[in-house]
Amino acid sequence: MKKTGAEILWECVVREGVEVVFGYPGGANMPIYDAMLMYPVHHVLVRHEQGAAHMADGYARASGKVGVAMATSGPGATNLVTGIATAMMDSSPVVFITGQVAAHLIGGDAFQETDVTGITLPITKHNYLVTRADEIAEVVTEAFYIARSGRPGPVLIDICKNAQVEQAEFAYPDDVKLPGYQPRARAPQADLEQAVRLIEKAKRPVILAGHGVLVSGAEETLTHFAVKTQTPVASTLLGLGAFPASHELSLGMMGMHGEVHTNLAIQNADLILALGMRFDDRVTGNLKTYAPKAKKIHVEIDPSEVHKNVHVDVPLVGDLKNVLSDLIPMVDEYDHEEWKNQINEWKSEADTRSIMNWPNDGKLYVPHLIHDLWEATGGGAIITTDVGQHQMWTAQYYAQEKPNRWITSGGAGTMGFGLPSAIGAWFANKDQEIWAVAGDGGFQMTQAELTTAVQEGANVKVAIMNNNFLGMVRQWQEFFFEKRYSAVNMLTPDFVKVAEAHGVPARRVTRPEDVNEAIQWARKTPGPVVLEFRVEREDAVYPMVPAGASLDQMLQRPARAEK
Repeated sequence: MKKTGAEILWECVVREGVEVVFGYPGGANMPIYDAMLMYPVHHVLVRHEQGAAHMADGYARASGKVGVAMATSGPGATNLVTGIATAMMDSSPVVFITGQVAAHLIGGDAFQETDVTGITLPITKHNYLVTRADEIAEVVTEAFYIARSGRPGPVLIDICKNAQVEQAEFAYPDDVKLPGYQPRARAPQADLEQAVRLIEKAKRPVILAGHGVLVSGAEETLTHFAVKTQTPVASTLLGLGAFPASHELSLGMMGMHGEVHTNLAIQNADLILALGMRFDDRVTGNLKTYAPKAKKIHVEIDPSEVHKNVHVDVPLVGDLKNVLSDLIPMVDEYDHEEWKNQINEWKSEADTRSIMNWPNDGKLYVPHLIHDLWEATGGGAIITTDVGQHQMWTAQYYAQEKPNRWITSGGAGTMGFGLPSAIGAWFANKDQEIWAVAGDGGFQMTQAELTTAVQEGANVKVAIMNNNFLGMVRQWQEFFFEKRYSAVNMLTPDFVKVAEAHGVPARRVTRPEDVNEAIQWARKTPGPVVLEFRVEREDAVYPMVPAGASLDQMLQRPARAEK
């Protein structure tokens, strides 16, 4: 059965279970778009290719499936790069399909020719340059397998225009054979036994739950293990939701803007069980002083992460759910009451400084707003964010009880991620309430996707925290550059008028007493809605571990009387 390369592409994509793709057509991928009309795939026309990348990423994180984003050659493909890097840093399974100039033109600086595979080699799990139609079926099935298996990640397929129009015999590959790529499913028994010996000796253990818990689907297994061993659980930024925030063993978020008691627990622990996390610098602080009293067990499916940043005593390389399932029957039950009491003392002391104890002074503080949003939604909404102060406050004050409802750019820290990722998440969960929490800076980077939301009828609510600053940069300049503010004062447009120009209902909120009514109005209004909150301009995110400091050397929020 002969088909064009473009038809073969769609045959394979549909058989991989893809129902929606996010993209933008152009000269080098026009045959792909022409063939798409014959297949049951919904295409979302974005306003900028970066939006397509983030939508596919948000879709993948919310659904657990592989997201798909498409662009043409040259500038279309390079506009995907930020989103590809974002997906790579956060281990998000996305297949990017780009058009390329005809094979015989490659290297000749043809119109809209760019070496996309060369550009994206460091920021993809794997990439392909396809020059013939008969390569497409095998490449596409391999790409989806690589994207979703092992440690997930982005894969790019760059397809020359001649390969899209040429005909070839189509046969869907029965299986994928990649001898050099064999993710390990289970850790060796000897390593498990060595880990058990450390667990048995521990008096002050702490679990560090990372994004890998969610990727592996190991949430219930983690809870079983934590309860049996009575081990407190700290979460990375991307690990939030892997362990219920309300659980008595939950310590909340660790790291640069993590909880005080959480960071103190890590620094005083005698055993660290790192589960599906990579010891990022925002988590560890100064590596030379990180968890100095602790033995370390690292459960990780990607062997390249083991010993990369932190040397560990027992590496357990394998799928996290399998490794924990194998460990559970091997460990005894413990109580660790003295250790838990110590952590609770630290927590009680830190709570006296909490901004949540501040009385209403007529100003809008983002932590209060996020808590109000959490209460209004019952803590059950899918939350996406941009990057900056509002992101950290949302991580701190929108407590995550369930998995895969917290979608943010962690490793790359990509501004502009919030709105498009929320639209992608809506395509994965149309029956869920979805809020994109954005800063005034990040929102302006991808605000054009509001029209995409209108065109698709995406029921996405956007909450803009507007302080007319690039807030996190301003905070660093306040703390470490003697308030020498440089390029952070931001004039913003009238966000209500901007939203209305896109056809989106919008309101501006300036007083605390109007917050809840505005949130409820947005929730009841069908389709996309924008709320602009004019928040306190020079508030700061606390706690904060300064760059180069030890994890327990935190700047804490001044008490209200000191402010």
